Amino acid sequence: MNKRQEANLRVKAHITAALLKLLNEKSISDITVSEIIAQAGVARASFYRNYSSKESVITTLITDALEDFRAGIQYDGDNYYTYENIRRSFEYFSRFDKPILDLHRFGYGSLIVEKLNQFHEEIAGTMPQRSIERYRLYMYIGSLYNTALVWLQGGKAESVDEISDMFYRISRFRADC
Repeated sequence: MNKRQEANLRVKAHITAALLKLLNEKSISDITVSEIIAQAGVARASFYRNYSSKESVITTLITDALEDFRAGIQYDGDNYYTYENIRRSFEYFSRFDKPILDLHRFGYGSLIVEKLNQFHEEIAGTMPQRSIERYRLYMYIGSLYNTALVWLQGGKAESVDEISDMFYRISRFRADC
């Protein structure tokens, strides 16, 4: 990665952090781009070079995390619901715990779930609208996200291994079910 790309990543991180900080004080509709760039210490042009709106900062944060996750996913085409993928999911939830909890608290939990749905649909590929696999996929996403949310809200009392083991044991998403 060249210096320009690294600088741009820092700018995006500052903008994201600034918006999340401001969301602690007021709703997104009451936040201006001027406040975001002042808090982030970046130029207006830097904001619009990376984002089309305040909301796109949040969407990009979620999308970027999912794309990073995709880079290391293990999916053989037959079974997505492996222990390794579940563990990797909880590692990512742990890694992004503060933004996830903040976005949920600010009312963006449904956006996270929507992005998770889109992400998993892309990985799973086309399925008939009424297939059992389609329902299994959405059950998996919903239960994984809700379990992770409760785990994060509880301060991650269990280790990643413990929560992954528990989720894998009680889930009925495995191919053998």
